[in-house]
Amino acid sequence: QMQLAESGGDSVQAGGSLRLSCVTSGDIYTKFCMGWFRQAPGKEREEIAVIDADITRYRDSVKGRFVIFKDYRKKILYLQMNGLKSDDTAMYFCAASRTYCASGQFDYWGQGTQVTVSL
Repeated sequence: QMQLAESGGDSVQAGGSLRLSCVTSGDIYTKFCMGWFRQAPGKEREEIAVIDADITRYRDSVKGRFVIFKDYRKKILYLQMNGLKSDDTAMYFCAASRTYCASGQFDYWGQGTQVTVSL
Protein backbone atom coordinates (compact mmCIF):
# COMPACT_ATOMS: atom_id res chain seq x y z
CA GLN A 1 0.00 0.00 0.00
CA MET A 2 1.49 3.31 -1.06
CA GLN A 3 0.80 6.53 0.82
CA LEU A 4 1.12 9.94 -0.80
CA ALA A 5 1.47 13.32 0.90
CA GLU A 6 1.34 16.59 -1.04
CA SER A 7 2.80 19.90 0.04
CA GLY A 8 3.80 23.22 -1.46
CA GLY A 9 0.40 24.77 -2.03
CA ASP A 10 0.10 28.46 -1.24
CA SER A 11 -1.55 31.73 -2.18
CA VAL A 12 0.32 33.60 -4.90
CA GLN A 13 -0.28 36.41 -7.34
CA ALA A 14 -0.87 35.78 -11.01
CA GLY A 15 2.39 35.25 -12.85
CA GLY A 16 4.03 33.68 -9.84
CA SER A 17 5.48 30.20 -9.40
CA LEU A 18 5.05 27.29 -7.03
CA ARG A 19 6.57 23.84 -6.74
CA LEU A 20 4.32 21.11 -5.42
CA SER A 21 5.83 18.01 -3.85
CA CYS A 22 4.34 14.57 -3.36
CA VAL A 23 6.24 12.39 -0.93
CA THR A 24 5.61 8.69 -1.37
CA SER A 25 5.87 5.94 1.19
CA GLY A 26 7.14 3.45 -1.34
CA ASP A 27 9.43 3.30 -4.28
CA ILE A 28 8.63 5.43 -7.27
CA TYR A 29 8.77 2.90 -10.03
CA THR A 30 10.26 4.19 -13.23
CA LYS A 31 7.77 2.47 -15.45
CA PHE A 32 4.47 3.00 -13.67
CA CYS A 33 2.30 6.06 -13.86
CA MET A 34 2.23 8.96 -11.43
CA GLY A 35 0.36 12.17 -11.92
CA TRP A 36 -1.06 15.43 -10.69
CA PHE A 37 -4.73 16.31 -10.71
CA ARG A 38 -6.72 19.31 -9.54
CA GLN A 39 -10.25 20.13 -8.55
CA ALA A 40 -11.74 23.59 -8.27
CA PRO A 41 -14.95 24.27 -6.30
CA GLY A 42 -17.99 23.20 -8.27
CA LYS A 43 -15.91 21.54 -10.96
CA GLU A 44 -14.86 18.01 -11.74
CA ARG A 45 -11.38 16.75 -11.00
CA GLU A 46 -9.10 17.09 -14.01
CA GLU A 47 -5.79 15.57 -14.99
CA ILE A 48 -2.93 18.07 -15.11
CA ALA A 49 0.15 16.02 -15.87
CA VAL A 50 1.12 12.36 -15.83
CA ILE A 51 4.42 10.54 -16.30
CA ASP A 52 5.57 6.95 -16.76
CA ALA A 53 8.32 5.14 -18.65
CA ASP A 54 6.61 5.78 -22.00
CA ILE A 55 5.02 9.19 -21.81
CA THR A 56 4.86 12.56 -20.18
CA ARG A 57 1.52 14.20 -20.83
CA TYR A 58 0.14 17.62 -19.93
CA ARG A 59 -3.25 19.20 -20.04
CA ASP A 60 -3.36 21.76 -22.86
CA SER A 61 -4.02 24.64 -20.49
CA VAL A 62 -0.77 24.04 -18.58
CA LYS A 63 1.58 23.11 -21.42
CA GLY A 64 4.67 25.29 -21.42
CA ARG A 65 3.97 26.47 -17.86
CA PHE A 66 4.00 23.31 -15.71
CA VAL A 67 6.64 20.57 -15.50
CA ILE A 68 6.20 17.17 -13.85
CA PHE A 69 9.28 15.29 -12.70
CA LYS A 70 10.48 12.73 -10.19
CA ASP A 71 13.35 12.50 -7.71
CA TYR A 72 13.84 8.75 -7.46
CA ARG A 73 16.36 8.92 -4.62
CA LYS A 74 14.10 11.05 -2.43
CA LYS A 75 10.93 9.25 -3.66
CA ILE A 76 9.22 12.53 -4.46
CA LEU A 77 7.02 13.55 -7.38
CA TYR A 78 7.12 17.26 -8.22
CA LEU A 79 5.02 19.70 -10.16
CA GLN A 80 6.78 22.94 -11.05
CA MET A 81 4.19 25.57 -11.86
CA ASN A 82 5.20 28.81 -13.56
CA GLY A 83 3.16 31.66 -14.97
CA LEU A 84 0.27 30.90 -12.65
CA LYS A 85 -3.16 32.17 -13.59
CA SER A 86 -6.34 32.64 -11.57
CA ASP A 87 -7.80 29.65 -13.44
CA ASP A 88 -5.13 27.48 -11.79
CA THR A 89 -6.78 27.99 -8.40
CA ALA A 90 -7.76 24.55 -7.10
CA MET A 91 -6.95 21.73 -4.74
CA TYR A 92 -4.09 19.75 -6.25
CA PHE A 93 -3.73 16.01 -5.74
CA CYS A 94 -1.01 13.55 -6.63
CA ALA A 95 -1.81 9.99 -7.60
CA ALA A 96 0.03 6.77 -8.34
CA SER A 97 -0.82 3.76 -10.43
CA ARG A 98 0.21 0.12 -10.47
CA THR A 99 0.27 0.24 -14.23
CA TYR A 100 0.98 2.55 -17.14
CA CYS A 101 -0.63 5.93 -17.78
CA ALA A 102 -2.40 4.58 -20.85
CA SER A 103 -4.75 2.66 -18.57
CA GLY A 104 -6.12 5.82 -16.98
CA GLN A 105 -6.20 3.94 -13.70
CA PHE A 106 -4.88 5.37 -10.45
CA ASP A 107 -4.78 3.32 -7.29
CA TYR A 108 -3.40 5.69 -4.68
CA TRP A 109 -4.27 9.31 -3.90
CA GLY A 110 -2.99 12.00 -1.60
CA GLN A 111 -5.10 14.35 0.50
CA GLY A 112 -4.37 17.42 -1.60
CA THR A 113 -2.72 20.80 -1.26
CA GLN A 114 -4.48 24.11 -1.98
CA VAL A 115 -3.22 26.52 -4.63
CA THR A 116 -4.83 29.94 -4.80
CA VAL A 117 -3.85 32.45 -7.47
CA SER A 118 -5.02 36.05 -7.14
CA LEU A 119 -5.07 38.74 -9.79
